[in-house]
Amino acid sequence: MKANNKNRWKAITRIARQHFNVDTLETRNRDDLDCYDVAVWSIRDALEAAYMAGQQHAVDHQIPQQPEKETDHG
Repeated sequence: MKANNKNRWKAITRIARQHFNVDTLETRNRDDLDCYDVAVWSIRDALEAAYMAGQQHAVDHQIPQQPEKETDHG
């Protein structure tokens, strides 16, 4: 596994543990171990943490950011 992929997996696992209280993201083939009841605010917080991790990665590696596109939500 490349170092970049390993770091990405570590960040994803950290976010999952912090926001969803999961021990592992590995499939264990048992509903009681693989399925979770998660509140929408936990999902929102985890997605925000992932977004911020991506932003920090871009800053750390001097990756130019794409301008945000305006969307019509109406």
